[in-house]
Amino acid sequence: MSKLKTHKTAAKRFKISGTGKLIRRKSYNNHMFFNKSGAQKRRLDQDAELSKTEQKRVRRLLGL
Repeated sequence: MSKLKTHKTAAKRFKISGTGKLIRRKSYNNHMFFNKSGAQKRRLDQDAELSKTEQKRVRRLLGL
């Protein structure tokens, strides 16, 4: 059987926390910051946990 390869774009977008959770970046965090409040920008800066429905698919992409 051939080796399982990591999907490289998924590896760049998702990280695994120390406790095994999948972590992603939040959206709406690229441009037009002058329209967003400071509180919103601080919230967007924090990483988010991946939803349960997406976890199986992403783990397969990461080769886990």
